[in-house]
Amino acid sequence: MKKIALLLNVLLVATICVAQKQTYKFDFSSDKKVKEGYLKVTPQTLFNNEQGYGYDLQPAWDGKSNEPFFFSVNVPDGNYKVTVVIGSKNEPSSTTVRGESRRLFIENLSTKKGELKTETFTINKRNIKISGKERVRIKSREKNKLNWDDKLTLEFNGESPRLNSLIIEPVENVPTVYLCGNSTVVDYDNEPWGAWGQMIPRFFTDKVCIANHAESGLSANTFISGNRLKKIMSQIKKGDYLLVEFGHNDQKQKQPGTGAYFSFVYNLKIFIDEARAKGANPVLVTPTCRRRFDKEGKSVNTHGEYPDAIRWVAQKENVPLIELNGMTTMLCDALGVDGSMKLYVHYPAGTFPGQTREFKDNSHFSTYGAYETAKCVVEGMKKAKLDIANYLRADYKGFNPAQPDKFETFKWNLCPFTEIEKPDGN
Repeated sequence: MKKIALLLNVLLVATICVAQKQTYKFDFSSDKKVKEGYLKVTPQTLFNNEQGYGYDLQPAWDGKSNEPFFFSVNVPDGNYKVTVVIGSKNEPSSTTVRGESRRLFIENLSTKKGELKTETFTINKRNIKISGKERVRIKSREKNKLNWDDKLTLEFNGESPRLNSLIIEPVENVPTVYLCGNSTVVDYDNEPWGAWGQMIPRFFTDKVCIANHAESGLSANTFISGNRLKKIMSQIKKGDYLLVEFGHNDQKQKQPGTGAYFSFVYNLKIFIDEARAKGANPVLVTPTCRRRFDKEGKSVNTHGEYPDAIRWVAQKENVPLIELNGMTTMLCDALGVDGSMKLYVHYPAGTFPGQTREFKDNSHFSTYGAYETAKCVVEGMKKAKLDIANYLRADYKGFNPAQPDKFETFKWNLCPFTEIEKPDGN
């Protein structure tokens, strides 16, 4: 019996290993002949756990519709290289690709009739499991987030999205950038909310993977106590990066022992020590500014001593620093009192389904503001001389927050899902 049990255990381990190494190839083309080694996808290929892949969340794509569609595949935790062939033999197309909780990867890719373009990116997939019975203690509002389920979900959007083929293959040899933070960093599933963590993957090639573990309302200590850092430490490897941005919610803590130069710096040191123990590279990020101006129309610091405390820890611990507070302040000043409203969630009532009240939020970003802020972070990475800055996409031309992109030129394809509830934190 012991030999049988041992054999079954070996077979189970072997099966898991095979599953972890599995590569999926899907043929979405209108060709009757299926590409060799590919699985044919038709409008009847709907997701279910038994099959493990298929159209999900929205109606299946019929190959002609211009409506956004989603495709999911059950895969284990890890990083995956995704190869998409975009375009159509019959018509021109314009396609945007996002993954999991609205992470942006391919932006408004246009093709001519008969033209096919191949693009690749690397995406991180995770669930709440750590080891044994240990789990990440996610909030109730996170339980339906695509970031935390067992599926890898891709969204194909745009004026006329067209997908010819899709390959998903596991990769382990790329540096992973783990993001720790709050609502200014998090991946949002729903419109109209945005944060820099979900925009920044768009600017990197498939030689870098972004794993965003941020969540709304968190502070440095609640990120740790919720087992989120422990989840990261269970996956992080030598040469990876740990980017840490807190301050918004930490500054509201008034209990004994809290404060910028007390519990806050102590907790930042935990992030640094944990990353270094794994051979990873900690990076501190000062918090994004809130939209607030003085009588002269200049941005006002609302974070008190917290940005300075982060700078002090970075210098003391010899940790790279991304001066995001300064760059987003510059961004707000460049756009002015009125123009800076475009960076944040300011929309009249009725702009989105179920929105009965005006959105007037000066902390949480619109998708445009999130996009511009992500560019600030990229510039911070370049200034800090992080090695990952060598893997920016060729179409990234640099960015000066004092000269932001015009709002009118920003083109964002709305996803089908909206949320009128304000994110946690402020």
